Amino acid sequence: MTTPEYNEWWVRRINDNTPNSSQENGQSIEEHLRVILSELKIIRQDFERRNADLEKNIEQMEEEKINLKLDIDVQKLEIEKLRKGKNKAEEELDSLKTDYKKLRQSMKTVRLGKTSEQWPAKIREEKDKVDRWEQKFQEVQTRN
Repeated sequence: MTTPEYNEWWVRRINDNTPNSSQENGQSIEEHLRVILSELKIIRQDFERRNADLEKNIEQMEEEKINLKLDIDVQKLEIEKLRKGKNKAEEELDSLKTDYKKLRQSMKTVRLGKTSEQWPAKIREEKDKVDRWEQKFQEVQTRN
């Protein structure tokens, strides 16, 4: 649905998008087309230059992406190595704790016992006690 005013304007309008063939502007259509073609050529060259720059940027970004992936892989390997070292250290710590407990227990046992030099003296002392008790026992038996 259009208004009558619009229809009237449409009939009277002038299409000034097309070049005039009149000699008012001083250019022939061929000259005008040459100018347009040279402008298009400049625009195309500018586009190709920008495209080449963008391609270089894309290549640089892809290289950077590859380098970052390599860095990530290296860091993952280092993390794994550190985890293994940590696990080994924890195992060694547990082993040392166990050894420490055993050592403490053996130290308690040694404190209750005698040194290797003290044992023969202790044995002699106990033999002497046995001899004395046997003598007393024999004395008591002879009295009875």
